[in-house]
Amino acid sequence: MEVLSGCLVGILGSLHCAGMCGPLALALPVPPGSTGTFVAGRILYNLGRAATYAVLGAAAGSVGHFIVLAGWQQGLSLAAGGLLLLSVLLPVAFAAAASRFTLPARLTGVLRTQLGRLFQRRSPGVLFLIGVLNGLLPCGFVYVGLAAAATTGAWYTGAMFMTGFGLGTLPVMLGIALAGRRIGPALRKRLALLTPVVTVALALVMILRGMNLGIPYVSPVLPDREVVEQPSCCH
Repeated sequence: MEVLSGCLVGILGSLHCAGMCGPLALALPVPPGSTGTFVAGRILYNLGRAATYAVLGAAAGSVGHFIVLAGWQQGLSLAAGGLLLLSVLLPVAFAAAASRFTLPARLTGVLRTQLGRLFQRRSPGVLFLIGVLNGLLPCGFVYVGLAAAATTGAWYTGAMFMTGFGLGTLPVMLGIALAGRRIGPALRKRLALLTPVVTVALALVMILRGMNLGIPYVSPVLPDREVVEQPSCCH
């Protein structure tokens, strides 16, 4: 279920990926060899991204697990959905708040430096590493996916959700990498405009999930994770 849910979010999020990560996919180094080698390299790049998303999803799910144990799963889902809505309604305020944190910017600089070095190499295997590092670059929609992964409440479900997320983005990203420069910046910009719509839709789903309305798959009643020990008695 988590893989399918993540895949659906990834398919919708791939429209955003086309606008933001499309230029990087178009600039991937071309390994020497046949057309099959070229296609395999592009697939390895996307699998690298999916691998990074899975690891990040496991971390998010682990954090969510402790929140669930504390009985805050409903609050987590409501808070995550609310923050996503605010990120769409108040993008300038969110950008200003994010700019105060210097550590992410430094890490991004390190990642871009390493990516620049990898782009100088043309072996098929290096494309997998480029995908791994690409998955670590700041991306608003990846953060949306991780917020949803955290609400799954376990490391393995978070990993499964984000694996599905990565696989969901694969068709569009692979298509861009294979199509070359036929997809112009104007089209990528139009596709990126759909990101707020998808973000709001996911935010509403997360808010509904946290409301415990008893609607199957949409707003199920979240289970109580507290374990009540029954006293044993001897006769």
